[in-house]
Amino acid sequence: QLQPVESGGGLVQPGGSLRISCVGSGFTLDKYTIGWFRQAPGKEREGVACSSHRDDSIYYANAVKGRFTISRDNAKNTAYLQMNSLKPEDTAIYYCVTDLLCGNYYMARASNSWGQGTQVTVSS
Repeated sequence: QLQPVESGGGLVQPGGSLRISCVGSGFTLDKYTIGWFRQAPGKEREGVACSSHRDDSIYYANAVKGRFTISRDNAKNTAYLQMNSLKPEDTAIYYCVTDLLCGNYYMARASNSWGQGTQVTVSS
C-alpha cells in the first residue's frame, strides 16, 4: 500500500485558515485519486474531500463545502487541503489516502489502514 505523508497541522483560532499537505513518499500523486478523511475525539472517521485523477471529479462533505478546497501541485508531488473559516468542530486528526473511490457526490474507502495523520485544533 502506498501511504502518503501528511503535515501542516496546528492550532488555529476560530475563523482562521490553515493549509495541510500530503506528499507522495516514493510514488507520484498525480497517478492517484487523493482523499482527505478526519477523525475527531470520540467520533467516527469521516470523509472530508477527494479529487479523482481519472475524471477530475471533486467531492466535499456538506460540513466543509464552501470552506475547504482540495488541490494538487504535481510539480511538488504534493496535495493540499486549504481550510478557511475554521470552526471548533473541525478539530480532528486529518488523514490523506490514495486508495479510495471518488465522485462528484461521494467518497468511499474500504481499507482500515491509515497513516499518522496531522492534528488540526481550532480553539481560542
